Formats: sequence, structure tokens, C-alpha cells
Amino acid sequence: MAGVKYAVIVIVALLLVIAVVVVFNFLEARAARKAQALRDRAYRPGDPFSSADDDAVYGDPRQLTPADLVEIRGTTFAVRGIIRLTQSGYSWIEAHLDTGTGRRGWLSVEEDPDLEVVLWTELDGVTTVPGPPTVDVEGRRYDSEESGAARFTSIATTGVSATGNMRYHDYRAGDDRLSFEDFGSGWEASRGERLHRGEFRIYPSTPTPEGPR
Repeated sequence: MAGVKYAVIVIVALLLVIAVVVVFNFLEARAARKAQALRDRAYRPGDPFSSADDDAVYGDPRQLTPADLVEIRGTTFAVRGIIRLTQSGYSWIEAHLDTGTGRRGWLSVEEDPDLEVVLWTELDGVTTVPGPPTVDVEGRRYDSEESGAARFTSIATTGVSATGNMRYHDYRAGDDRLSFEDFGSGWEASRGERLHRGEFRIYPSTPTPEGPR
């Protein structure tokens, strides 16, 4: 009887050890899965240079719509209209800006591949015709950068038709930009300044609960 009792005790002890090992392995495997899930979320594929955080604070210029307000270097502009352009699958927008006090301009927004926002001011009296590899405008020489044609659609007040085709020719001199555009009524020249992300802020006309667009 003593031998049987001892054997039962040994068997029970072995079963307890096996149970403890099984539970430990289960908990260890679950902890490993949780750790892997955390690593997957922390290191999931993404653009390390994404501007999503800046967009949350300053608003997303790619989502501009008529009646939005844009503050640029302390001056507030209203968006009067939007032109959306496409060329061979590539797209960008031009927003018509107006302070209401006589100052107007255009804001171009494109990704190539990084987000680029440029404030354009129309130049009056420019008779230069684009095409040559270099042009001289208002005492400065600009080098040709790119040219082409695009399809466009227009909403609200832009000064161009609702749909159509346009031509453009862009030049550059250092950080300064010069652009010629023809929406069907001849070439118009504009000088551009690239804006850094902290130099403008968007106030949407229909704010969302999440904040600036």
C-alpha cells in the first residue's frame, strides 16, 4: 500500500509539473504575439517623410476648397476658386486667392514626390514668349525647367472656363520660380515663391471635429 500511495503522489506531482509547463508555454507564446503586434504597429511600412503631422496642425493644402481661408506669412486670403489639372496620370491644383483688399495670387499644390506649395503673383506687362532655354524677366535670367500641356477643371471663381486644356512652361532661377500659363487666351506670366510648411495655415470653411483639414 505504501508503494501504491507513493506512486500516486509521483504521478500527481508529474501532472502538476506538466500543467505548469503547459501554462507557462501558453503565456510565453501570448506575450510573444503581443510583442510582435506592437513591433508591427511601430515599424509598419510608411513614408518616413510624411507630412501627416504637419497637416493635422496647419491643415492639408491638397484638400483646399472654395471659401476656405489661408493665412500666409500673416496675411489672410480667401480661396475664391480651384483649378484641378491632370497630365498623364499626374495631378495638381491651383487655388485662386484674394484678400478682398486688392491683393490676389495663386497657390499651387503638388507632390513630386514631396509636397510642394508655391505662392504665385501675376506679372503685368511681360511680353516675353516662353520656349527658349533661358529668358530674362524684370532683370533676372531664368532657366527652363519643364513644359507641357494638361487637362483642367475649374470650380467657383477662377477666371477660366469650367473645363479645357492648358499649356505651361516653367522656369527657375535659384529658389525663384517663373511660370507661363495659357488657358486659351494667351500666355500669362507669374513669379513664384515656395512656401515652407510653417509659413501658411489653412482654415476650412466647414471645419471637421478633428481640427484643421
